[in-house]
Amino acid sequence: MRRLPAFFALRALEAAARHRSYSRAAEELAVTHSAVSQHIRGLESDLGAKLFTRRGNRMEPTPAAVGLAQDVRRALDILQAGVEVFAGAVAREPLVLSVGGYVARHWLPPRLPRLLADPAGAHLEIRVENRHVDFNAEEVDVGVRYGPGRWDGLDAQRLFPESLFPVCSPALAARTRFKEPADLAKAPLLHRTTRPWSLWFSHFGLETPPIAGPVFDDWAMALVAAAQGLGVALADESLVDGDLASGALVRPLEGSVVSDNAIYMVWRRDTRKLSRIRALRDWLLAEIEADQAGLASR
Repeated sequence: MRRLPAFFALRALEAAARHRSYSRAAEELAVTHSAVSQHIRGLESDLGAKLFTRRGNRMEPTPAAVGLAQDVRRALDILQAGVEVFAGAVAREPLVLSVGGYVARHWLPPRLPRLLADPAGAHLEIRVENRHVDFNAEEVDVGVRYGPGRWDGLDAQRLFPESLFPVCSPALAARTRFKEPADLAKAPLLHRTTRPWSLWFSHFGLETPPIAGPVFDDWAMALVAAAQGLGVALADESLVDGDLASGALVRPLEGSVVSDNAIYMVWRRDTRKLSRIRALRDWLLAEIEADQAGLASR
């Protein structure tokens, strides 16, 4: 088995020989002068030969050190070329994004032209699916998930916090005249499998009414039913901003409940596409920040 000196020690040798200075080598490598000196001494010990001689303010490499530094430089060039070829191949591979629910149907579509025109959207493959995919088995790079923000083997970035409040049609609000949270128990409630009414009622110290109305596993259907006057839905602010602005839905009561869950962007910790994923993450966060700034200015 081949035994080579420490890689960083060889880099320190190459930089010091090129600059004729430990200090300038340290600046280039972003370490201290003493770190470079220590690595050189360790390399001299490993090789059993003197590598530098001080002459005034300069550190002159020996002829053998000059030759070794040139070999190290060629090796570094080969490594750099290999990394660039690999990075280019990774950059051309599809970045597979699995997204569903609110982001796929409501938030992302009007922003797609901007995303696809941005480097963050290069070679993007978008899969719309309302489930938690297996990143390994299904070759997915990035997912958008609703939940607590903790999934085994995945890193997560919160995109949309969840602030819940009741919404209904203007006609239902006028007919029922809600005055306090307990009044919701008198109205037909539209239930969601992922956002139960218990979140709202327990927040105000009230008993949750038994489920008597329809139950939806899709947020869009629940909001359509609410807009049609079929009942009151518990919605997240990010889901209904457009319907509230248009008047299709109204908030019959003030107040909201902050959920423990949110919408997250998630990715595998061991991915080789991390730089591209970070670019996509930064683009999404910038868009969300712009949205929030726009709402605040209204």
